[in-house]
Amino acid sequence: MSQPALGERSLDLTDPVTFVDNDVHGFWQEVRAQRPVHWHEPTDRHPGFWVVARYSDIQPLFHAEALSSARGNVLDVVLRGDDSAGGSMLAVTDPPRHRPLRNLMWSAFTPRVLGEVVEQIRQRTDRLVSAVVELDEFDFAAEIADQVPINTICDLLSVPVEDRAELLQWNKMALSSDRADSSELDAISARNEIVLYFMELAQERRDDPGEDVISMLATTEVEGRLLTVEELAVNCYSLILGGDETSRVSAICAVLALIENPEQWRALRTGEVSVESAVEEVLRWSSPAMHLARTATRDFDIDGTKVRSGDIVTLWTISANNDETVFADPRRFTLSRSPNKHLSFGHGPHYCLGAFLGRAELNALLSALVARVGRMEQRGVPRPIFSNFLNGYESLPVHFESR
Repeated sequence: MSQPALGERSLDLTDPVTFVDNDVHGFWQEVRAQRPVHWHEPTDRHPGFWVVARYSDIQPLFHAEALSSARGNVLDVVLRGDDSAGGSMLAVTDPPRHRPLRNLMWSAFTPRVLGEVVEQIRQRTDRLVSAVVELDEFDFAAEIADQVPINTICDLLSVPVEDRAELLQWNKMALSSDRADSSELDAISARNEIVLYFMELAQERRDDPGEDVISMLATTEVEGRLLTVEELAVNCYSLILGGDETSRVSAICAVLALIENPEQWRALRTGEVSVESAVEEVLRWSSPAMHLARTATRDFDIDGTKVRSGDIVTLWTISANNDETVFADPRRFTLSRSPNKHLSFGHGPHYCLGAFLGRAELNALLSALVARVGRMEQRGVPRPIFSNFLNGYESLPVHFESR
């Protein structure tokens, strides 16, 4: 049964339940048409903020000098006050510190450096898909989607294998939950656990460096000094969340969309559409990170709307990725879509460092499905993620028939 559109009635975009109980895409369609830049009124617990919904407004705002990331880049954090990692963690650092820190981080994520990693991703994904083909029923999220991204980023960071399951659980709690009634304290506790874990690991690597990314970060100077253990920890926190979440929820959405659109699955299997093109449509369709938040550093206008210095501004990429003026028939899953200039990895100075890795993981998944699977069947209702940031599911029961 279709869910009701949200319309003009009261809507709390800070509440994770909003994104599970309603037709969110119907809502954003109305917002783009009627109030593409509007003020979200304060709630009992949170201050008000600006909502920006159109692609044409959002894309240039990723470059806007009047917007800062330093107070936080997701609603759950910025609405509670300043981000404690501001100025230390790349994602919440502004110029001039941003560029040298990004250059350091980027050195570990170039396509050249990640060449061997991509081959490991392909092998791991193919092995996991092969293991579940012909099982009567399995949870795609648990058996495949949960396994590839977390192990890939943990391999890069040389995180001990025995610690990875716990890190995955903390990741799942940091910006989302599998429960409607989860508390903010659960999320804060999970984030703190991740940072504390990496503080200890960063100190170990500083004392005894290896060949891993943490060791490289721990022993390389930025603007004439080494990063502190705290700075190392918050950037590892960012890498582990970013390296896991987007790919994990995109993979689950990909399989569900292919099941629900069998003609697209046939086009992919027969080679009518390329895997590379399919990856971009999966990223647009799933829009795993629904928004990014910024804070105005001075008064300025967004399409004639006055924004004041200090105001919080939220850029809803899930809406931009479904903007009818940019993407024809946006709620149609079209693997051959071209051009496909989605904003799932952001845009501009804060463009996602892990974009190459995320694409490689989806490419490996789709390639393994084409090679190993003939038919996919949904065997139950997918369990949604409760989040005002992540869009997707945390469980998907399926059956894969061998090709």
